[in-house]
Amino acid sequence: MDLGLFLEYGWVLLVLVALEGLLAADNALVLAIMVKHLPDEERKKALFYGLAGAFVFRFGSLFIISYLVDIWQVQAIGALYLLFIALNHIFRKLIFRKTVTEEANESGTQAVVKKKSSFWFTVLKVEVADIAFAVDSILAAVALAVALPASGLPNIGGLDGGQFLVIFAGGFIGLVIMRFAASFFVKLLHSRPGLELAAFFIVGWVGIKLTVITLAHPSLGVLSESFAHSTWWKLTFYVVLVLIATLGWFLSSTVVEEHAEENPIKEVDKQLGK
Repeated sequence: MDLGLFLEYGWVLLVLVALEGLLAADNALVLAIMVKHLPDEERKKALFYGLAGAFVFRFGSLFIISYLVDIWQVQAIGALYLLFIALNHIFRKLIFRKTVTEEANESGTQAVVKKKSSFWFTVLKVEVADIAFAVDSILAAVALAVALPASGLPNIGGLDGGQFLVIFAGGFIGLVIMRFAASFFVKLLHSRPGLELAAFFIVGWVGIKLTVITLAHPSLGVLSESFAHSTWWKLTFYVVLVLIATLGWFLSSTVVEEHAEENPIKEVDKQLGK
């Protein structure tokens, strides 16, 4: 692998690690809330079972998708899914959550009593959530990696060895972040809330990249295959990606009031046993 190819692979891996970190922080906070009602020991076990299941699912699904990634219908479904989750999250963040907050302020603070789930039902919910997170992660990683040039390494599954390793490394690092570095990224999102929106704008932009790859598929030919792999398009993609991340950073408020009873950083630390 020559230096230029190594740098291109390394850049994609860095982008994946940053994106995985932001998404994993959001995911870790969701999981922390899901297991919050359990006793300490059961809480740790539920998270361990959930993360173990997520690892097995990610590794297995990566092999499956490696054989399907060249099918344009699969690419199209993946692109639509990435665009859907990005738009859905952005819509809920900007519009739906604001509406709910206003309604809550108008109706006062009434306590809502919910029946708490049992241990194994909580584990099941954690597993389902982890699978949903894994799908998002793998599709985003695939969309970034399939445009990489061949590495010359032997194929793993149905993918070039280099592409497969980049996708696998991104997914594995995402799990590590979710378990060990989640509080750092939650703290980052708490102090720079615009980064969460930026992360999902990036997911949507990756969905557009996968759409371009789909439209350039030889079976469709809507776009030329050379365009999807051209230096100009790759440069445009990464410039826009960096611009989104930069805007997310600088347009975020750095002063966020912390409430002792509702501190997401302490919440994640507590649930992960730190």
